[in-house]
Amino acid sequence: MAAPSQATVTSTLMAAKKAKGMSFADLEAALGLDEVWIASLFYGQATASAEEAEKLASLLSLDPAITAALQEFPTKGSLEPVIPTDPLIYRFYEIMQVYGMPLKDVIQEKFGDGIMSAIDFTLDVEKVEDPKGDRVEITMCGKFLPYKKW
Repeated sequence: MAAPSQATVTSTLMAAKKAKGMSFADLEAALGLDEVWIASLFYGQATASAEEAEKLASLLSLDPAITAALQEFPTKGSLEPVIPTDPLIYRFYEIMQVYGMPLKDVIQEKFGDGIMSAIDFTLDVEKVEDPKGDRVEITMCGKFLPYKKW
């Protein structure tokens, strides 16, 4: 039997989460893993260990094919299309279009020539209450990796 497609895995996980009335924050509390990381697992952008996959399977009543798929090495960054059409995701694209080069310059002024790791990396999302409208606070924390000279 062929492994389920990523679209099938994602839709199955989302449906199971909804059926159990759970949020990603609930899954974070139950699994001891960050909610953003868990969401990335749902979208095929992370790999679960056997133990993590089994815990999630138990929580969400997943079948063995989905549980096994969670343990496969993903093709990261495989979201389509290249320019996102979902308005929320597009905002991040727009932010990088507007602030990408300024961020690059400021980071390189502070650290030198290199990049911020997306492997040795954490991402947190917080809700900041504001009387003028609640705000989204996103914190990215990645290890700086200087370019090597040889």
